[in-house]
Amino acid sequence: MAAPDWVPPVDDRHRPYRIEEFARLAEQRTGRTLVADGDDLATYDALWQWSVEDLEAFWQAVAAFLDLDLAGTALAAEQMPGAEWYPDATVNYAATALRNRPAGEVAVLGLTEDPDAVRQLTWGELRQQVAGLAATLRELGVRPGDRVVGFLPNAPETVVGMLASASLGAVWAVCGMDYAASAALARFSQLEPTVLLHGRRYRHGGKEHDRSDVVDALGSELTSLQATIEIGTDAWDAAVGREAEFAPEPVPFGTPLWVLFSSGTTGMPKGIVHSHGGALLEQAKVAALHFDLGPGERLFWYTTPSWMMWNFVVGGLLTGASVVTYDGSPGAPAVDQLWALAARHDVSVLGMSPAYVAACQKAGSGPADHDLTHLRRVGISGSTFPATSHRELAADLPPSVQVASISGGTDVVSAFVGPAPTTPVWAGELSRPCLGAAVDAFDPSGAPVRDEVGELVITRPMPSMPVKFWADPDGERYRDSYFDTYDGIWRHGDWITLTGHGSVQIHGRSDATLNRNGIRMGSGDIYEPVEAMEEVQEALVIGLEQSDGTYWMPLFVVLTDGVELDEGLRDRINQAIRTHASPRHVPDDVIAAPGVPHTRTGKKLEVPIKKLLAGKDLSGALDPGSVDAPELLDWYAEVARERHG
Repeated sequence: MAAPDWVPPVDDRHRPYRIEEFARLAEQRTGRTLVADGDDLATYDALWQWSVEDLEAFWQAVAAFLDLDLAGTALAAEQMPGAEWYPDATVNYAATALRNRPAGEVAVLGLTEDPDAVRQLTWGELRQQVAGLAATLRELGVRPGDRVVGFLPNAPETVVGMLASASLGAVWAVCGMDYAASAALARFSQLEPTVLLHGRRYRHGGKEHDRSDVVDALGSELTSLQATIEIGTDAWDAAVGREAEFAPEPVPFGTPLWVLFSSGTTGMPKGIVHSHGGALLEQAKVAALHFDLGPGERLFWYTTPSWMMWNFVVGGLLTGASVVTYDGSPGAPAVDQLWALAARHDVSVLGMSPAYVAACQKAGSGPADHDLTHLRRVGISGSTFPATSHRELAADLPPSVQVASISGGTDVVSAFVGPAPTTPVWAGELSRPCLGAAVDAFDPSGAPVRDEVGELVITRPMPSMPVKFWADPDGERYRDSYFDTYDGIWRHGDWITLTGHGSVQIHGRSDATLNRNGIRMGSGDIYEPVEAMEEVQEALVIGLEQSDGTYWMPLFVVLTDGVELDEGLRDRINQAIRTHASPRHVPDDVIAAPGVPHTRTGKKLEVPIKKLLAGKDLSGALDPGSVDAPELLDWYAEVARERHG
């Protein structure tokens, strides 16, 4: 086994961890040996094996450990798609989040770029505001199954809105305020919402952005709306401030809770519907067992309401932990803003992207400059985290802090693979498959593979798999999205390697795969060494099958200010790739680009750019409003025109 870069500290004052307590409970309930005294990794591996072999016993144990009142059989029908979970149980996400909490303690901490503009909602205030807004929504005609949508910043009001909607049994959807009108309408118009909650301005990078034009467009184009409520106004204060009883509606386990949307970069955004029971059970499991969150802990993950990580943060409330919302840029007023906020507000778990870590490292500013006494874990999500960046980050953190990369998706509003407090960490790898996630890697024939690249698959159901796609009455889009390759097996669309020491390496999207002369390669193996270079801000690699049977693999690089792409730099880039990965990973061309376009949640547009470079017209298949810098698409289209003549 390769030596890990981090191991759980034996003298950690936070032990026993919640996952250790859960393992003891599971042993008592099952009579099965799950705890290897003194061997954290052996215990985790035994626990995971049991969790995917006996789904019924595992999820019943999770519900018991988290004190979730779930009656009857856990998995009544095992099939994918269409698994039936807890058919006899009634639940409510908001009721679970707000139950039996100490009224005077902080539940939500609202932060902005202004360090003095700190807002707190105690558990008592959160419960009262949710009850007040729910009563207001009910008077406005919202009934179970109706849709409530938000065009909102990452602020406490957004948490209140989601929980109020959930308490009524209504269906929630939200877009961050950076979305263009076309992108927000492409999502909300599918839902025919009853009420819109919205802001008009948000602040980012020291600038105030007025979004009144988008709000007005939503108000006029969403003809199903019966009312709108603007946050920060007297109407909002009246809605949340009224005296009302918190009376959440009990609903069947599989009742729709919220709709999360796919990126919209390959067609109309898919509305992914998750259930009350599935979301709360899976999110509480990850928060409590994998991140050791509970009362007295504080969760802060940099995100926007448009991204599933926002839902993940709200899920921290299910454990009794308090959560942080942040409306602002991660790099304003200084590049180390997230670290500064984490230190100032005693954050226990701080989440960020690899791009943010790289920006701090290139600026020479980061965690080493702050007192992070309370920090226990740094979560990494959004894209592959290079080993070099990982090790540099770890060196700047207190030795007890675990750098915890996760990978999952909007599809399950959770993680498939990630950390646990008891698992070691190998730089550039994800520690283990998560409990209850039957992760495997398949070759094209459906055979499991180890220590080589394969498709990430899930071979048994998870409770947070979508109950359906919106406007997909026969389930065809749902089946095509996950089950078109392996019968009855969820194919997620990522290339992974399950290593000999049990960790997981993520190589990038399989639908943007590099397949050069029959050799499959992951784009992440190229990005890691290139983006570690001081001269390079970001990179994008594309693999294209040519009509004459050849293969063209260009690498686009966004250079640091003042740097030019000369032959010397090209040679250094190619040598870095050759040394880090292999000679076959070396691109055919290295091309300086003005930027790399991303989805609104920060993922590189590998698939659309591949289509552009192949000469395809993306009009009608790609909403520019779903792209962070749509003007870059014209530049890549021009590259394609020049290449195709």
